[in-house]
Amino acid sequence: MNDVNMLIALSGMLFLSVASPGPNFVIVTSTAVASRHAGVMTGLGLAAASGTWALAAIAGLSLIVAQAAWIAVALRFAGAFYLIWLGIKMIANARSALPVAAMSASSGWHAARKGYVASMTNPKAIAFYGSIFALMVPTHAPLWFDATVVALAAAISCAWYCSMALLASHPAVRGVLVRRKAVLDSVAGALLVAVGGRLLVGR
Repeated sequence: MNDVNMLIALSGMLFLSVASPGPNFVIVTSTAVASRHAGVMTGLGLAAASGTWALAAIAGLSLIVAQAAWIAVALRFAGAFYLIWLGIKMIANARSALPVAAMSASSGWHAARKGYVASMTNPKAIAFYGSIFALMVPTHAPLWFDATVVALAAAISCAWYCSMALLASHPAVRGVLVRRKAVLDSVAGALLVAVGGRLLVGR
């Protein structure tokens, strides 16, 4: 398989990974309902994490984890507690009104950081980037190829999550979501807690 075909295959794998429903989707859409800016910033944080994971995979993530299994365990527990914390927070604020204050630079940074941390503490990322993804990148690939892979990972993630943020914050969609905020936030929060709980027990 030549380099172009390899990049196309990787792009398809990356898209399937980010487009599959999961905690990242819940976080970016629920944030976007409260603020389009915050939702987009969360999407950018998730994109930065995708680029970081891709870079780690190229640097030999699977070898590192194989030599130090405690890294995977620590990541699993950190991710589990973070998702549970986010889920409990969503449930607690489910019936509260959406904030109307304008986004500040610091709150935008907070939204981006939330997305980045959520993705970087997601143990499923190791399974994807540390195995399938790492195997599809040639060991001795040229620098331009590695740089393109990292850029693709960030760009595809950015395009998907920021699109979801823009969709969730569209007036028509947002109106429906706001009217059902209590139920949706409670369900989304319960989902995050459940995913975190499964991670704690190692499933």
